[in-house]
Amino acid sequence: MTDDQRAIQASIRAELGMMDHFDVQQEIERRVRFLSDYLLRTGCRSLVLGISGGVDSLAAGCLSQRAVEQAREQGHPAQFIAVRLPYGEQADEKDAQGGLKVINPDQTLVVNVKPASDAMLEQLLASGLTFRDAAQQDFLMGNIKARQRMVAQYAIAGANGGLVVGTDHAAEALMGFFTKFGDGAADITPLAGLNKRRVRALASAMGGSDALVFKVPTADLESLTPLKPDEDSFGVSYDQIDDFLEGKVTDDKATQIIIKTFQASAHKRALPVAP
Repeated sequence: MTDDQRAIQASIRAELGMMDHFDVQQEIERRVRFLSDYLLRTGCRSLVLGISGGVDSLAAGCLSQRAVEQAREQGHPAQFIAVRLPYGEQADEKDAQGGLKVINPDQTLVVNVKPASDAMLEQLLASGLTFRDAAQQDFLMGNIKARQRMVAQYAIAGANGGLVVGTDHAAEALMGFFTKFGDGAADITPLAGLNKRRVRALASAMGGSDALVFKVPTADLESLTPLKPDEDSFGVSYDQIDDFLEGKVTDDKATQIIIKTFQASAHKRALPVAP
């Protein structure tokens, strides 16, 4: 890595809240307390989170359930509502159910986003909108699915005086790997400042099995490429991303890809622009 790349790396790490020291038990306690304190301070009565079957929602779900239990111990009525949001039949439904067993949420709701997502695409096509090709249509349909999932979560939170919990963390933020106003929309993000390696450590320490914790990460939004691994989209591995975020030296190709992707996705981490 060049001196310039080192300087950019340090700036990115600071912006994304990456810490040099990491103690898994301290971080669990700190993040549970953060969620619980925020519930008490705002007077909100629930936390709402979509459970996908991946390690991010597993970790955030475990933190959320512990937080509402902590809030209840202080006399504040609070519940955690886990939401399954399949698009029809989900290929890795078994993993989602496994995650729910670990989390043991106060309440679980299931909302199928396929009818609403398909209806939106149908209306877009009926309006005369054309896509460049089938791949672009499939990709943008994936964005529609993600945004429909957030529509559902905010409706549930609204009906229960709640807050929507996001699963965004430093590795995804670094790569801009989330749908703007989809899974990137949330009220509170308890995994912020953690890379993937540290998210896995939290999930494991809170009872997640190796099969769930080390499952190949996938957004699973594109129908033409179901369960497509995140790393296939990145062009770099999570290990390389995590090393970069921990301040370690990464090879030149990975460093260039990471920095270029971070800079290109800046708009996804920012508030809407104004004059």
